[in-house]
Amino acid sequence: MKIFNYMESHDYEQLVICQDKTSGLKAIIAIHDTTLGPALGGTRMWTYASEEEAIEDALRLAKGMTYKNAAAGLNLGGGKTVIIGDPKKDKNDEMFRAFGRYIEGLNGRYITAEDVGTTEADMDLIHLETDYVTGTSAGSGSSGNPSPVTAYGVYKGMKAAAKEAFGNDSLAGKVVAVQGVGNVAYAMCEYLHKEGAKLIVTDINQDAVKRAVDAFGATAVGINEIYSQDADIFAPCALGAVINDETIPQLKVKVIAGSANNQLKNAEHGDKIHELGIAYAPDYVINSGGVINVADELVGYNAERAMKRVGGIYETIEKIFEISKRDQIPTYVAADRLAEERIARVAKSRSQFLQNEKSVLSKR
Repeated sequence: MKIFNYMESHDYEQLVICQDKTSGLKAIIAIHDTTLGPALGGTRMWTYASEEEAIEDALRLAKGMTYKNAAAGLNLGGGKTVIIGDPKKDKNDEMFRAFGRYIEGLNGRYITAEDVGTTEADMDLIHLETDYVTGTSAGSGSSGNPSPVTAYGVYKGMKAAAKEAFGNDSLAGKVVAVQGVGNVAYAMCEYLHKEGAKLIVTDINQDAVKRAVDAFGATAVGINEIYSQDADIFAPCALGAVINDETIPQLKVKVIAGSANNQLKNAEHGDKIHELGIAYAPDYVINSGGVINVADELVGYNAERAMKRVGGIYETIEKIFEISKRDQIPTYVAADRLAEERIARVAKSRSQFLQNEKSVLSKR
């Protein structure tokens, strides 16, 4: 991998390689774009097959955070960290404290948070060395468990997609097929149940399925049966890449809206569901409640204010459908365009300011 060529072609700003011999820390911080503000993105710990794979993942995830934060209306750029190692075996306190010192050295260009393989306790250790961290324990002014907040954003985004597909945003009487009923999806189902939606659920964890059946009167189906249900809305809330060549022909729904990441296996599948007239709420927009919530910590967390901002996902999904119709493009492309247009406007205004400053100096 020619790193500088890759970074230049994808507009990355910075790549930081961090190591600490004593603790065994091997971390990569990728900063994609800080036009809108400091880069915010979580720290992932994973057993990568190679250092190159870890670097590629950090870069890919950082760019994704740029788009997620921009589309969410946050004044934050995109970044991400990956730590190479097994989160079940290789963690120690010194590792995260050392990593915190590296973050502090970036002087606010990058702010971290929890991600796959890291926990609130890990964030607390980072916080011993730097204030540029979110998702710490409640005693540190944290926003707490993000699942209910993320679920609320998915629920609001689903209502906006329903309005596009059915002419109004009421979910009463709508049949929603939910794939995966973990923490976020369970909280989402609670909102849907209260509004009067009918739920069909599946999960590899049968205890999770039973919980949803008992609490919401949901109908349980097999893992591979969820796609072909006679439902109005399909809510992918588990694995990625579930919208693909095998599943699309089975779908009978008018809306796809769920909390899972990377729902489209490939871009062509986003094109296909657009051609079929399915209203798709792009995943990184509808599931952005978590990052909106932790971003509120940066100004002194206020739960009411954060939930109001998360509720704005409804309007963001509406804007994406407007762009989709305006430019005659699929919604997954429209979401990117929304983010890119916002970044471009801020970049242009900054450029004009600098040009004016230079012109004033040249007259002296």
